[in-house]
Amino acid sequence: MNFLQGTLDLLILQALSGRSLHGYDVVEWIRTTTQDSLRIDDGALYTSLHRMEQRGWLTAEWRVSPKGRRAKYYGLTAEGQKQMRAGERQWARFAGAVAKVCAAR
Repeated sequence: MNFLQGTLDLLILQALSGRSLHGYDVVEWIRTTTQDSLRIDDGALYTSLHRMEQRGWLTAEWRVSPKGRRAKYYGLTAEGQKQMRAGERQWARFAGAVAKVCAAR
């Protein structure tokens, strides 16, 4: 589905806006924020995180989690923030278009 391309990236960028999180916390933030409406597959999450890190949208560093485990924490770069804003605009246009279609009946 072409129109949904980049949606997972936008969700992840939103989760990381203003804070650093490790992968599990990103998934939990999305799940909690959407009241269990969206659940992200680990494979899809880490594929997106690695791709966005390679593109320079994210920083990453190894830290010890509150549970005492070593975890990779991700944060937004300036380029990631720019991409997040672009994704927000794109999503608003898409949602507006769908709303128009639904109201047209």
